[in-house]
Amino acid sequence: MAERASRKQTTPPIEDAIPNILLIGLRGSGKSTIGAALAESIEHQFIDLDVVTLWRLRCATVEEAWREQGVPRFRAAEAEGLRSALDNPERVIAAGGGTPTAPGAAEAIRTHQERNDLFVVYLRGAPAALRSRLESLAADPNRPSITGDGMLDEIDEVYHDRDPLYCELADEIINLSADAAQIVQEIQARVRDMQNSKS
Repeated sequence: MAERASRKQTTPPIEDAIPNILLIGLRGSGKSTIGAALAESIEHQFIDLDVVTLWRLRCATVEEAWREQGVPRFRAAEAEGLRSALDNPERVIAAGGGTPTAPGAAEAIRTHQERNDLFVVYLRGAPAALRSRLESLAADPNRPSITGDGMLDEIDEVYHDRDPLYCELADEIINLSADAAQIVQEIQARVRDMQNSKS
């Protein structure tokens, strides 16, 4: 009995450890909600990059950050926050809607994928579905217009601009046809499959 108990307390070998998980997707795809639930379920720390980026810039909202410091500075801070988060283990990271487009962000993501310590999930929602999710948040100061056309009006354009890159970066693409709890379970299953394929 004592021997069994001591084995339970032994840290699992590194190859069995769950890698960092990065959730990418457009606004309204549920990255923060799903990320927080996933992190709790696998006992990882949850990192919301939007929150981290605003903290780095000492701004209260994305709208304020863009207005006072400019989009390029915001994207640079976003990339810095991403690199810092990726360099620490046992994290579930919810990217900002545009994080993968920030200078150097895609390269940082690919580097960690090559090291097998990062699993990237693209929460992919069709423009109509994203628009429906965001209708009640049209005036949200954390979701300013990217193109100048208004948050809801620009969804199709932003989707077509970013979808190819997000698909390229993703280890797994999950279409947003289920609720958050089901998506969390699906991500867990995909990560287990990846671990089993490497064992």
